[in-house]
Amino acid sequence: MPTIFDLVYVVLFAVGLPLYGYFVFLPEFRRQVLLDPVKARRDLWISGIVELWVIVAIGAALWLWFDRPWSAMQFNAPEGWRLWAGVAIVGAMLAYQGLGIAQLRRDSAARDAIRASFTGEVEHVLPRTRGELRMFTAVSATAGFCEEFLYRGFLIWALAPWLGWWGAAGVSLVCFGLGHAYQGWQGMLKTGIFGAIYTAVMWLCDSIWPAIAMHALWDAFSGVAAWVVLREEAPIEPAE
Repeated sequence: MPTIFDLVYVVLFAVGLPLYGYFVFLPEFRRQVLLDPVKARRDLWISGIVELWVIVAIGAALWLWFDRPWSAMQFNAPEGWRLWAGVAIVGAMLAYQGLGIAQLRRDSAARDAIRASFTGEVEHVLPRTRGELRMFTAVSATAGFCEEFLYRGFLIWALAPWLGWWGAAGVSLVCFGLGHAYQGWQGMLKTGIFGAIYTAVMWLCDSIWPAIAMHALWDAFSGVAAWVVLREEAPIEPAE
């Protein structure tokens, strides 16, 4: 059963952190972008990596302090048909992303359309060079594990005794979307949709690991796609 410490922890990362990010960190990031967009981007990634792992470390310490089984947050390997379902889902996502990036490399009109869709802060957090892409991949791996730990793992576990599993999952989607408020309403809606997919996969596989894999890989492939569109090192040869 969750304790008051668990609930305070949930409020801090699910409500307090997004509010701080939107009202304090985001304005500062916008100011830094005007001065040096490259430095602002890299500082954002580094601080994001450190911040998420520190928050997860606190949650893990709470979990270990109360000697809880990790399976209560569904940190267990899927078994039987659920394992194969997880492998199939992740594999299908990889194939879809790979084909999409291959098409993007060949189609200059598609690159132009995607480039035009990048607005606001989203444009400034995407990689443009190979070095930035490597760092963005580290951000993706961090987000995949840490955000699933927080929203699909700890938050659902903490609220399920009062709201039921699906009720807690619904609250987690709202909090997950609010955590990406810097992307605007469209970005928050898109994030909520992806959160719903990760939640469904977690439920189907009875394990959080496939959702972690999907989240990390989707973010990483999205970074590759953005790099293909925005990269500054060498132009892409037009398709014949």
